[in-house]
Amino acid sequence: MKPVTLTRFLLEQQRRPDSTCPAELRLLIETVARACKAINHAISKGALGDVLGSLESENVQGEVQKKLDVLANDLLVDANEWGGHLAGMASEEMDTIHPIPNRFPRGEYLLVYDPIDGSSNVDVDLSVGTIFSVLRAPAACAGREVCEDDFLQPGTEQAASGYAIYGPQTLLVLTLGTGVYEFTLDRELGAWIMTDGPIRIPEGNCEIAINMARRPQWSSEITHYINERLTNEKAPCGRAYNMRWTGSMVADVHRILKRGGIFLYPSDSRTPGKARLRLLYEANPMGLLIEQAGGAAIDGAGRVLDIQPASLHQRVGLILGDAAEIRTLQDIAVTA
Repeated sequence: MKPVTLTRFLLEQQRRPDSTCPAELRLLIETVARACKAINHAISKGALGDVLGSLESENVQGEVQKKLDVLANDLLVDANEWGGHLAGMASEEMDTIHPIPNRFPRGEYLLVYDPIDGSSNVDVDLSVGTIFSVLRAPAACAGREVCEDDFLQPGTEQAASGYAIYGPQTLLVLTLGTGVYEFTLDRELGAWIMTDGPIRIPEGNCEIAINMARRPQWSSEITHYINERLTNEKAPCGRAYNMRWTGSMVADVHRILKRGGIFLYPSDSRTPGKARLRLLYEANPMGLLIEQAGGAAIDGAGRVLDIQPASLHQRVGLILGDAAEIRTLQDIAVTA
């Protein structure tokens, strides 16, 4: 059986009678995938390519920018702004949106992304990734330049989402709303080859991904759930749960997709509403992938994809993974 490339997969999706992948979306995904190959090449050079370390600048969230954050953001902008598929872009590393310049044709989609998730791991050679989400530009922005409000769409409106993970293998994980598929970069051919899909999250794996250093900031409900799972020898799988954490959301969520379990990055209970992850750039794209793989994604109270964004860089708490485990967490929280 011949390998299925990303291009062939997208063309087959486009030709389906119930297609959710028109030609413009197909070409956009291919462009993002090419940019991810360029980012992978830069990461692979490490110190030899002068991509390690930090700059003297901060992003809009007040975080010190890594060299690779800025480089990856520039690669994604340069690859996508001239293709004619987009009306605008927004990134975790840019203060505001990036409308497509007038010298280029404009398309019907919006691209939002985190150019490098887990960038602090690059300097110590651990896995990092690129997260992206595709939205349809509202009909109201036809004939005018896009504005921030056009990007403030709930996650249910995503046309596609995915991530690239730069690790021992370079992978692209993608959903067009018809399942989750994994592609591996064949470095010799320069092609993305399908290696798994449709992916379904395995049920019943007793693993938790959470940053234990933030334990003092958890709510009593989250503390109760974690204590119960890590100490209860009679947990659903017959033993106490294992804890895993890499500091790279892409790596942790990829493990959830492939092995099962649950990922938690809850809001800070000491400061109501304070959270770490960005709704548009991280929670929504990952939430769509997890739901398409049979899992669930909540902000602690309700479905993440139902949240109406209030601002471009809005942060939310996020809990995602095995749907049954999410329901169990909610039940435990109620009785805490």
